[in-house]
Amino acid sequence: MSRTGRTPVSTAAAGEPLSIQLQRTIRRKIILGEYPQGLALTEQRVAADLDVSRVPVREAMPVLQQQGFVEASPRRTSYVTTWTAQRINDLFDARLGVEVVAVGGAARRTRAGIDTAGLEQMLAKAEHHLDEGEALELAETNSAVHVTLVAAAGNELLNELMRVISGRLAWIFYLTSSRDLRNQVHEHHAITEAIRNGNDRLAESLMWAHIEAGRGPTLDALVR
Repeated sequence: MSRTGRTPVSTAAAGEPLSIQLQRTIRRKIILGEYPQGLALTEQRVAADLDVSRVPVREAMPVLQQQGFVEASPRRTSYVTTWTAQRINDLFDARLGVEVVAVGGAARRTRAGIDTAGLEQMLAKAEHHLDEGEALELAETNSAVHVTLVAAAGNELLNELMRVISGRLAWIFYLTSSRDLRNQVHEHHAITEAIRNGNDRLAESLMWAHIEAGRGPTLDALVR
C-alpha cells in the first residue's frame, strides 16, 4: 500500500505506458476478487484506489472490456463482468472452435519439423506453480499453455482469436482452482505428446475432451 492508503500500481518495465500497467493491475484485482463481479468501476474510483490520474484509467478500460473483464453501461460506467451460464458456454464453444483446430494444425506442422521446446518449458513452469501451491500464477500459466498450443499451429488469425480468449481463461482457471489441477496438467502433457508425435486426430480429440471436461465443473462453480 502507498502512504496514502491506496493501492499503488505494480513496478513494471522501464518505458512501459502507465495504461498498460493499469490493465495488468486491474485485471489482477478482478481475478482475485478484490474487484468483485458486478462492481462499478468508475474512473474516479479506480484512479483513487490506484493512486493515478483518471486519464490512464480511461485508456485502460476499453482494453479490459475487449478482454472480457469489464463491460460498459449506457452511462459510460464500467462494471466488472459477471459470469453467467451464457458467457461460460460462449467461452467454451469459442475454445472448441479455436483450440481443437489449432492443435491439429500444430501436429501437422510437427510432422514438417517444428520444435515443441517452448511447450515443454511452459508445461514445466505450470508444474512448478502447482507444486508450490501458487493458484494465481498457475491459472495465468495454464492460460499461457493454451496460448502456446494454439501458437504452435502457425495460424495468425487463430492467434488473434486466442488472445481475446486468454484473459478470460486465466480468470476462469483461477475461479475453478478447486478442480483436480494435477490431472489438467497431465492432460496438457498428453496433448503435447500427440502434437510431438504428429498425430493430429489424437491431438484434436484430446483437446476436445480436455475443454469439455471443464464446462460442467465451471458452470457448477460459478452459476448453479
